[in-house]
Amino acid sequence: MILTGSQLIGFSESRQGQESYHSISPQDNTVITDVEFVDATAEEINRAVQLAESAFDGYRSLTKEQRADFLDAIADQILSIGDQLISKCHSETALPEGRLIGERGRTMNQLRLFAEVVRQGQWVDARIDRADPDRQPIPKADIRSMLIPLGPVAVFGASNFPLAFSVAGGDTASALAAGCPVVFKAHPAHPATSELVGRAIVEAARQTAMPDGVFSMVHGRSHAGGIALVKHPLIKAVGFTGSQSGGLALFQIANAREEPIPVYAEMGSVNPVFILPGAMRARAKSIASGLAKSINLGVGQFCTNPGLVIAEKNDDLDDFLKVLDEEIRNSEAGTMLTSGILQSFEAGKKSLSEHEGVKLASEGPQGEGPNAARASLFITDAEILLEDPDIAEEVFGPSSVLVQSGSKRQLIQAAENLEGHLTATIHADGTELVTYQELISVLERKVGRLIINGFPTGVEVCHAMVHGGPYPATTDSRTTSVGTAAIRRFARPVCYQDFSQTLLPDALKDGNPWGIIRTVDGKLTEGIS
Repeated sequence: MILTGSQLIGFSESRQGQESYHSISPQDNTVITDVEFVDATAEEINRAVQLAESAFDGYRSLTKEQRADFLDAIADQILSIGDQLISKCHSETALPEGRLIGERGRTMNQLRLFAEVVRQGQWVDARIDRADPDRQPIPKADIRSMLIPLGPVAVFGASNFPLAFSVAGGDTASALAAGCPVVFKAHPAHPATSELVGRAIVEAARQTAMPDGVFSMVHGRSHAGGIALVKHPLIKAVGFTGSQSGGLALFQIANAREEPIPVYAEMGSVNPVFILPGAMRARAKSIASGLAKSINLGVGQFCTNPGLVIAEKNDDLDDFLKVLDEEIRNSEAGTMLTSGILQSFEAGKKSLSEHEGVKLASEGPQGEGPNAARASLFITDAEILLEDPDIAEEVFGPSSVLVQSGSKRQLIQAAENLEGHLTATIHADGTELVTYQELISVLERKVGRLIINGFPTGVEVCHAMVHGGPYPATTDSRTTSVGTAAIRRFARPVCYQDFSQTLLPDALKDGNPWGIIRTVDGKLTEGIS
């Protein structure tokens, strides 16, 4: 596939911008010169959004089978890129090719999963309350409701998952599944990877006869293009994965519009891990080994790496620390995605070390290359954390803080003082969780996913997954960015009162032409009425 560094505006290409840039190899900070990219102009961004708006009615009116076929075709087109996608992505991110092959598979699988959700049709949450003209003192109207798509959606790609949370990632897949055209803002850290996938989506749209404008993609290294997208009055929602500062900036812009719109920003997390005494006594070595791997997985550049570990002081904790120290010191050094991410990581570690009562307990080996990161373990006491909650702020990279609590009560207090996070993990032994039920109750209010005797890294793409959490992990704790429930972010309920059968959407008609389970007069049924 030939790359041009152009904006993909529906089925056309454009290259009007004057501000140019290249991708950078994080392995050695050399410029990758084969393709030059340019920032999208305000006119190009407006054209992309206008085209998405013109495509909206036609796209949302397609049959569910047509929309599902489009999603499947995107997966097929991504696979057809072949080795070029993996090679180009590796050069722009330094991520191992094996990891990228797996991420490509995950990207394709979530597209196919959403295709199946669309075909089944259950997600529209069809509800019917039939009329009762004889009801006293006043007759009851016929009232029916379902979810319909919001309209054009702006999606921003993440730096740390250049495929699964990028151009054809979960936000794009769920928005397209809901019936919303997408205008995608490519991440400047991997623009060539983004263009390869963007072209695959456009080709899938052509092959399945989608309306022109159902998908567009714009490039840009400056923030101006993203701001223009969020401000555009025809954009009806925003999907974002990235830093807290970036997510909050878009959130504030969206809320300052004449018509405020939802911003579904996933902004990171320290993913606290609690190790209870029984588990420490029974499995200290295995927990320490697994924890070290989880801290360092992906060079700590997952939004689910464990950045905070809380355990009660006892003799078993000393054994645990010895193993954890050894695992950290022997961990494999890796290359971070960009020099900017490395600089932020180093600044975060420096800030941690300057907190009174926090010390650097262990460091991994120094890797090769200008963007190599050393895994790091800090240690402090619960009293210090309770007095200085900034210690629990995320340091994006292979780093974690071990907090020693003096008692069960202090451990639970530490949990109560946490902000919102994506996950929390509890390691427990036997019936230990019964006596720590209060901890579970506290954490239910703090996170989107609770894990028992595991590690938070790794997010299964499935129907039940929740990848979200209370602020500041996300801007909307009621939603998820992974799993099939993500489709609901880009839809809203509409009620139809006393409509004739011919005017009703198929999902609400008598006879149940979609053959879906619906709520009829308060009861779930596949019946035809």
